[in-house]
Amino acid sequence: MTRMSYYTASTLDGFLATADDSLDWLLSRETDERGPAGYQEFIAGIGAMVTGSTSYRWVLDHAGIDKWEFDIPCWVFTHRDDLPVASGPNGPGDIRFTQSDVREVYAEMADAAGGRDLWMVGGGDLAGQFAEHGLLHELIVSFAPVTIGAGKPLLPRHVEMRLRELDRNGEFAVLRYDVLPDAH
Repeated sequence: MTRMSYYTASTLDGFLATADDSLDWLLSRETDERGPAGYQEFIAGIGAMVTGSTSYRWVLDHAGIDKWEFDIPCWVFTHRDDLPVASGPNGPGDIRFTQSDVREVYAEMADAAGGRDLWMVGGGDLAGQFAEHGLLHELIVSFAPVTIGAGKPLLPRHVEMRLRELDRNGEFAVLRYDVLPDAH
């Protein structure tokens, strides 16, 4: 069964980014991509991804529009019409801009993923929309040992979860939660 995972990092006080979308608190931290809940193992099982326009734009601004590293379809929720299509070593990325209902997009993503899982990249409100419709199955969050006091929240909606696993990766406390059905 295809599952959607919200795989992300957060400050200890529950923020993904500062109010002005800075991730400086994250980029200076030690982590092992092959360690517990590491990126390499996670991305190997992913067949499609989804993100909001702010997260997408951040990746383009910091990695470069021509440095898209993903070879899987990516849905970008946006009302903007000025977002470029990222490209990588194999040409333009499979970027699909949308304003559709999350249920419709989930069905498209699951079909495109070919039996592999889905990655909710961010942001928190978009993850909450999927959770409200029972389409978010797990949260894998790496908590950094830093607080920033305010910013973009990890998950600004009521979502009930059950802790399944906890571990340590570098400086991060890594927690894996199952999202409980019909408990938001």
